[in-house]
Amino acid sequence: MSAPLPPLDPDLLLRAYTVGVFPMADSRDAPSVYWVEPKTRAILPLDHFHLSKSLRKTLLSGRYETTANRDFAGVVKLCAEAAANRPDTWINAQIESAVQVLHEHGHAHSVETWKDGRLVGGLYGISLGGAFFGESMVSRATDASKVALAHLVARLRTGGFSLLDCQFMTDHLASLGAVEVSRSAYMALLDAAVSGAVSAAGASSPPDFGALDRLPDDGSPPAASPDSVTVSGPTSAWRIVQSLAHTS
Repeated sequence: MSAPLPPLDPDLLLRAYTVGVFPMADSRDAPSVYWVEPKTRAILPLDHFHLSKSLRKTLLSGRYETTANRDFAGVVKLCAEAAANRPDTWINAQIESAVQVLHEHGHAHSVETWKDGRLVGGLYGISLGGAFFGESMVSRATDASKVALAHLVARLRTGGFSLLDCQFMTDHLASLGAVEVSRSAYMALLDAAVSGAVSAAGASSPPDFGALDRLPDDGSPPAASPDSVTVSGPTSAWRIVQSLAHTS
């Protein structure tokens, strides 16, 4: 029996994100991680998410249900699984256990896409201040990851975040509005977001990943009474579309 992998310090992981570095592993079974600092970075400007007519139709069709933080471990596991078009992944046991600890401390979040009660897609990432570092997304049904990303962007916009880091550019991300920036430009955005100097919504309160759950579907201001706040259960597709109405 092989010896267990040494743990990846969650605090070290958070510090790495603040300086623009993140871990990857060579494979699911790799015994260690390496640290990555891309020369160019993919980001998705939160006010430029491309909500296509077909994606809007999918969101409103009722085909999928989306939730946040309902099954964080399940999303990470699904992201780490081999698939026909992706025989291996960069998420090893060290990364999986470290992000689980960050989730338990409120620094890591997931968005789940469900179909008929089955997890068919989603994404997870790390939040620090007004920055969200998207780690991985997965799809086991048509458009399941796009639906999860639309949910995430709506959640970050509503919660006053200013930076959505996508790490590496792909055609999939580009079709949804992602752009590439230089490392120096990324670091300026990162420093402002982590320090709270910039808020996508212009809000003076700290960024709040759960703000979308308290936004009524009718578009009126969020309820002031804590007793009326609902933070569990599905987030309606109409609420997501409303939150993305002013993106281009």
